[in-house]
Amino acid sequence: MRRVTLASPVADVAGGRTAKALREGLGIETVDDLLRHYPRRYIDPGDLTDLDALATGEHVTVLAEVMSATNRRMQQRKGTITEVVVSDGRGRLTLVFFNQAWRTQRQLQVGRRGLFAGTVSAYGGTRQLAHPRFVMLPDSSDLEPDSEAQAAFADLLIPIYPATAGLPSWKIQQTMRLALDAVEDIVDPLPASVITDEAFLSLDQALRQIHRPTDQDAIEAARTRLRFDEAFGLQVVLAQRRALLEGQSALPRPPRSDGLLATFDAQRPFVLTGAQERVGAEIAEDLGSDHPMHRLLQGDVGAGKTLVALRAMLQVVDAGGQAALLAPTEVLAQQHLRTLRTFLGPMAESGLLAGSGPSTRIAFLSGSQGARQRREQLLAVASGEAGIVVGTHALLEDTVTFAELGMVVVDEQHRFGVEQRAVLGAADRDGQRPHVLVMTATPIPRTVAMTVFGDLEVSVLDEYPPGRGVIATHVVAPREQPAHLARAWARVREEVEAGRKVFVVCPRIGDEADDGSDSAEGPVMSSVLDVADELRERWLTGLRIGILHGRMTADEKDDAMRRFTADSETADAIDVLVATTVIEVGVDVPDASTMVILDADRFGISQLHQLRGRIARGGGDGLCLLVTAADADSPARERLAAVAATTDGFELARVDLQARREGDVLGTAQSGSRSSLRLLEVVRDEAVVERARVAATTLVAEDPQLELHPALREHVSAISDDDRSDYLEKG
Repeated sequence: MRRVTLASPVADVAGGRTAKALREGLGIETVDDLLRHYPRRYIDPGDLTDLDALATGEHVTVLAEVMSATNRRMQQRKGTITEVVVSDGRGRLTLVFFNQAWRTQRQLQVGRRGLFAGTVSAYGGTRQLAHPRFVMLPDSSDLEPDSEAQAAFADLLIPIYPATAGLPSWKIQQTMRLALDAVEDIVDPLPASVITDEAFLSLDQALRQIHRPTDQDAIEAARTRLRFDEAFGLQVVLAQRRALLEGQSALPRPPRSDGLLATFDAQRPFVLTGAQERVGAEIAEDLGSDHPMHRLLQGDVGAGKTLVALRAMLQVVDAGGQAALLAPTEVLAQQHLRTLRTFLGPMAESGLLAGSGPSTRIAFLSGSQGARQRREQLLAVASGEAGIVVGTHALLEDTVTFAELGMVVVDEQHRFGVEQRAVLGAADRDGQRPHVLVMTATPIPRTVAMTVFGDLEVSVLDEYPPGRGVIATHVVAPREQPAHLARAWARVREEVEAGRKVFVVCPRIGDEADDGSDSAEGPVMSSVLDVADELRERWLTGLRIGILHGRMTADEKDDAMRRFTADSETADAIDVLVATTVIEVGVDVPDASTMVILDADRFGISQLHQLRGRIARGGGDGLCLLVTAADADSPARERLAAVAATTDGFELARVDLQARREGDVLGTAQSGSRSSLRLLEVVRDEAVVERARVAATTLVAEDPQLELHPALREHVSAISDDDRSDYLEKG
């Protein structure tokens, strides 16, 4: 075989069919991609797989021993069924083959051990693999073991790879051995000083040991090196971005003692929490700097982020600038507009940007505005009359011109693309950049913040303002306790009769095209339109039921929210709002005490926590009911139980991240890209991320452009240029 490099196409070490399967099934294009496809576990040929741990629907590769093999004729049609029972000494698994009776004589003999790969199914209460791929271990009676078996079991430990139905683990292992035998010139991107300081293996050693280990110590040494590589590459990218930000300029916006902010603080009827005071001081100091602020403000639902952002925006307006607040949805943007106007009162009614009176104007821009209204708002923004501008993606359009944009607040930033987030943060004609405050209501563990938001300073609101009610959360399972659903709707009626408001959340709208039958994923999900009708006709007759979803016009959405927030005595008020997740973030209805989430298993932990945060915001306690048809012992029910057990957003974030793949954590699963992290788990590997961050910061300070480290520069360039780096573009 001719020699190859890491950049060589995988077809150079694999046959055409195998190379195609690697590309299409696993996204492996190059030899480097192949060698970075690490084993998920290892099997000692003397240790059989625990068959009792297998789950239905899981694609598995197991090592087991043949216990029995029988052939019988099919009753309904011609042919034979071969059933082979394999065991680990405790549990059993049936292998089923059609019209392949010869296998019991030539391959699947009682007492032989082998690797069997397939998808676990259940038939008649028995777990089975239908037509599995397999390879048998050679035994002493084999005079000429087949080459595939020889390759699979030549090592002391058998690596088991993430595989596909058409590409079993041992075929990947065979290709991996060919690649390791042929590859040369593996240049190590990690600086020699770091390798020495950390006592690491070389990259060449690590790659060979992880795929062809002699023992567990070899595996761990290889993983330690490769895990650090993943953290270090990301941290170098982030360190370079921090250095770039430090070289940018912004107009300082220091606080004034006699401006809008001072007037607002003197008039507001509530005191700031200690966390709001602390974070406000951090932001105020950043705004007074001649370098652009890039700060992440995170706080759990109801921690008071909007108030912190408003005080920062007022400081910018006091200093002659404008502040833009960018929201991902029109519902949230309208909510921010109402909240800011409520906070400011007469201070938001009129006034010029640099006028003498303690007032300003709040402009609003959205895609649904009429031409005349939009022109009026654009003029207020361009002239500087509007000191604060609230809007959706419409703020990013070329037609929007600011008189002097001094600050950008991005709410729920993860809902915006990289290019969208970059538009408002661009430099003006004089090279001055606005200060940027990124807000998120999703609690982020410290390690994830260092990895995903490593180019931002992080502020955390870890206190709640006084007056927030306690929310009790319960799982309602009608399949197990049919009466509980009726009781849930009765409780909704009781809340409404007591003058309170209720949310009912559904996973779909209901005007999608479907035939009403069950899908491959289970029963058709509850929909807003169908549920609203059922509540009116059956469960909540006589109550005023409204709907809210993403396909309504802006005016319809605004009218629904106006009626829902109105006092119950108002003639056209809504008592129960049936909605999709458009109400997930930012919606503030003080009288809302109860939320019923239908098909709650269809939502993630973070989303459920965000939805729950919409209630008990007016001082009273709240009730959240998670309605589900998921089985009691399913992972979905475990998630719901976790949400019901605590209202601590940071604790739920940890649970959520531990249950998800790393690609989901970093955002790559949504983009369809392969995550650049295979071994590093940012939740677990805090110490690794810390060491990599320190080493990367030191290196970039000494060699910002990595001119002395060309291999590392190439490695980092691949991370930055690849669309996988989208998850790093948070600022």
